Order: sequence, then structure tokens, then C-alpha cells
Amino acid sequence: MSLKSELTIDVGPKATNPVPACCSARYNLALLAFFGFFLLYALRVNLSVALVDMVEPNTSLAKNATSNVCPEHSSTINVPRNTTGEKYSWDADTQGWILGSFFYGYIITQIPGGYLASKIGGKLLLGFGIFGTSVFTLLTPLAANLGVGYLIAVRALEGLGEGVTFPAMHSMWSSWAPPLERSKLLSISYAGAQLGTVVSLPLSGLICYYMNWIYVFYIFGALGVLWWFFWMWLVSDTPETHRSISHAEREYILSSLKDQLSTQKSVPWRPILESLPLWAIVVAHFSYNWTFYTLLTLLPTYMKEILRFDAQENGFLSALPYFGCWLCIILSGQIADYLRQNQNLSTVCVRKCFTLIGMIGPAVFLVAAGFIGCNYALAVAFVTISTTLGGFCTSGYSINHLDIAPSYAGILLGITNTFATIPGMVGPVIAKNLTHNNTVGEWQTVFYIAASINLFGAIFFALFASGEVQDWAVSGYHLHRN
Repeated sequence: MSLKSELTIDVGPKATNPVPACCSARYNLALLAFFGFFLLYALRVNLSVALVDMVEPNTSLAKNATSNVCPEHSSTINVPRNTTGEKYSWDADTQGWILGSFFYGYIITQIPGGYLASKIGGKLLLGFGIFGTSVFTLLTPLAANLGVGYLIAVRALEGLGEGVTFPAMHSMWSSWAPPLERSKLLSISYAGAQLGTVVSLPLSGLICYYMNWIYVFYIFGALGVLWWFFWMWLVSDTPETHRSISHAEREYILSSLKDQLSTQKSVPWRPILESLPLWAIVVAHFSYNWTFYTLLTLLPTYMKEILRFDAQENGFLSALPYFGCWLCIILSGQIADYLRQNQNLSTVCVRKCFTLIGMIGPAVFLVAAGFIGCNYALAVAFVTISTTLGGFCTSGYSINHLDIAPSYAGILLGITNTFATIPGMVGPVIAKNLTHNNTVGEWQTVFYIAASINLFGAIFFALFASGEVQDWAVSGYHLHRN
């Protein structure tokens, strides 16, 4: 029997009305993962908000000149109601090291995280990754009091903890996600990251305003520890070891993944590194993150220095792009699996189409952002549309690892995320060096570079990506279609 007919029997009819999603073990896993990634990103971005209150005002002034092309938008100065928090005399360079130290820890544990997840399971790795990040977050106020070196070390250790989380989650879904539900389940899980950003940006600001910046770290850190207890109690690495999963759901998941997983214990490193579909994901992931970090770190600066309006004065506006991205991730996951299941579109077609939309769209609006003049409303609209369209990539290249090698998805994500972390480290530095005079022309160059990289990544993925399980990724070297 061919695999196509096998899928018609084992997956097709069951996928039309599979084991109900409500209260199922696989959707409970997705929901717990959602809250885990929600807290993970809250723990990641809270420092960028708290740092404003941690630093003495006269030491945080930007060295670059502010352009006078546009009129000043705001004249009121917000003085925090609560000023009891400790203040530190860190200059702009020191603040850059504090914010950037996270990535230096984050990049180290990507590939080891994927490898460990394939050996010991993703549950423990993801659980203790978030638990460790939460504990170090709780220690952040103490580290700041001890000295800037201690704070940088704690942030790097947080990065080490977070570095294992995405590979560990991918590794778990290789055993839990039926092929025709992958887009839905993974989009639910990872959408927590965007919502965590949406909530934590304004909430951290409110905590700093009404309470004290130290409570930003205490509150989110405590919530992370609380989440860990639920994760360890309710989650299992595989359907076979889950205590409360129904027999019907276990059989549905296992039969849908039949012949897609490898039983060999050694990792086929050479075939992995020689796989062109993997390098298609690497290029797309790197390119998308270059634009993502440009939007995340530099558009607020552009609006402040060129448009002369500080977006951080309005928590809602600063969080709006990520809310749009969260909505897009959830909806695109549903649409992607609908197209694969009900419209019989191939996996590779869906992945390529969603990646093209999610990368070319942001590139277009990023270039447009350089030509909007002094229209602040349009600037907010463009960055929101750009970040929202990027959500399509979650059902594109972002989960393609599970399509081409389910057994090694954690390792593959570790490889691609290692390369994709580099833009977060070097992209903003390059952009800062290109915008010494803060002219419109300099900023247009920054946007052109980011958009060009995004366009190249989208085209490369469209040419070389695959939706098939690779022959080196299954036992017996059989080639299967999803």
C-alpha cells in the first residue's frame, strides 16, 4: 500500500472528525505551552521597560543627534509616581551590553538544546529552561545592586535557559502533533510569545509607574515558577507515557505519525548538514529575524529621532504590532491546516505561500516606512501591518522542521535558531553605525537593507524548501509525503 493511500485511510477520514480537540491531551499541551511562552517572552522583554526607571535620567541620553525634519509631537514629561526604586549611573554603551547579553547566552544552547531534547525528552528541558529563567529573573534586582557585571551575567544565564525552550518544544511536538494538525497546535503554542510581549510591555510600565521597578522582576519571575509546577504535573513527553490521555486519542496520534519517525539512536549529522531543505529554513529564519529585530529595536528609535514622537509614551501603541502578530499567528495556523486538510493543497505549497506572504509583506511596509514623511499615524499603521503579516511565517518556514524530519525537529530548530539569533546581535549595531546623523536618507538605507535580506530569504525558501519527510530522517530510508 502506498503512503498516499495509507494517509487516506489513517489520517484523512480521522482528520475530518478526529478525536475532539476540547479537553484533549494534545490541546492541553498546546495551552500549557502557550502560557509557558507567554511568560518566557514577558521575562525576556520586561528589562527593556524596567531599564528606563533603573537608570538615572542624565546618563541615558542618546549620543546621536535628533533630526529636525519633523515637528515635536509631545511636550509633556511623564514623571513616575513612585520614585523609590534604586537608580544606577549606566551610560548608553553599558545599557547596550545589559540588553544584548541575553543573546550571547541564548545562541549557545540552541543546538545542544535540540540534541538533549532528542535524548532526555522536551518536558524536562522546556520546564527547567523556563524555571531557570524565572529564578534568574527573581535575582535580577539583587544582581543590579551588586554591580553591572553581575546583572550582565544573570541576563546571559537567562538566555542560556531560554535557548533550549524552542528546540525542546519542537521535539515534543514531533511525538504529539498529527501531521494535519501541526499548524494549529504549533501556532497556538508559539502565539503565547507574541501575547506575552503585548501584555508585558504596558503592564511592566504600569508596575514601574505605580509600584517599583523591582516588582517587574518579582511578579513575572514568581508566575514563571508557578507555571513550572503545573507543567511538571500535567505534561508528558509522549502520548504513550501520558497518564490521562484517552485510548482513542493515543491511537489517533500514533497512527497518524506511523512511518514518519526514526528509531535509530544516532543523529545523522552529515545528511542533516547537507540537506538543502534545511538550509532553505536557515536562510528564511535568518532573513525574517533581521527584519523582525529591525522593527523591534529600531522603529521606536526612528519614530523618536525622525518623527520626534516617543512611542513608549503610549503602552497600547507600542504593543499594538505584537497584538496583530498574535492574531495572525492563531488565524494563519487554522487556515494553513484547513488548506492542507480540506482543499488538498500540498504541505510544501502551504509552507511556501505562507512564508512568501510573511516575509515579502513586512519588507514592503518596512521600505514604505522610510517614505511616510512626518505622518506618525501612518508610521504606527505600517509597523503594525508589517509585524502582523510576519505572523504568517509561523505556519510557513517556522514549523517546516517537523515536515522534513519529525524525529530531529528539535535539533533542526536548534541549528536554524542559532543562525537566526545573529541578526539580534549584529543588526541593530550595523543600523546604529549607519544612522550617525539621523537623516531620513540614512534610515531609508537601513530599511532597504532589511527589506532586501527579507526578500532574498523568501525567494531562497520558495526555490529550495520541501514538504516531504527526508530519506535520512526515517528508519529504513523510505521517502514519505505528509
